[in-house]
Amino acid sequence: MTEVQAIRDRFASLKFFDATAENGTLEILHASFIADEDEIFGTLNEDYARRELNWYLSQSLNINGLDPVPQIWKDIADKDGMINSNYGWCIFSKENGHQFSTAINTLVEDPASRQASMIYNRPSMHVDSKLNGMKDFMCTYAVQMMIRNNVLVYIVYMRSNDAVFGYKNDLYWHRFVHRSAFESLKNHYPNLTLGYIHWNAASLHVYPRHFHLIGDQL
Repeated sequence: MTEVQAIRDRFASLKFFDATAENGTLEILHASFIADEDEIFGTLNEDYARRELNWYLSQSLNINGLDPVPQIWKDIADKDGMINSNYGWCIFSKENGHQFSTAINTLVEDPASRQASMIYNRPSMHVDSKLNGMKDFMCTYAVQMMIRNNVLVYIVYMRSNDAVFGYKNDLYWHRFVHRSAFESLKNHYPNLTLGYIHWNAASLHVYPRHFHLIGDQL
């Protein structure tokens, strides 16, 4: 059984016992698993995932670059379409510290390092998330990469993660970054192999409108 299937089974158990959280969701606290399937529930819309990836790579903090803009982004953007959660801006931009290249350089200098981190969230998010009518408190805390036994391990830490849409679209992004890091590091470590993506979510949840996607408890 895959680790993602084990997560599905946990949600099925919560649904069976009607164990909803105070906010009405079915929620797993401190979910920690290997992201060994593309989706937890539903099917990835690859056309949208590619468009979102291209928008991330543009590093634009305005949702109008998505075109057409999904309602979920419209709901959290400010009055001018500005958001915080362009993940490409978070790790590639000069304004946010060139974190991807810094992490790569850290592992080039010391393959045993534990400092190859890319920090997405920031202390000012408590204020930034509400500017000009915005509702975008970034979901991802950070990513850490480590090389162990010639394997490039990639670890995701999340504040909040929707198990239906959020997981599969975020995983599409993180697989791209993981692969990009691997290709960069292969030039320095020819025997390097691509490891697992380890997923950690403080709150992994399913909203009531998606309860029908959860199978019955076995």
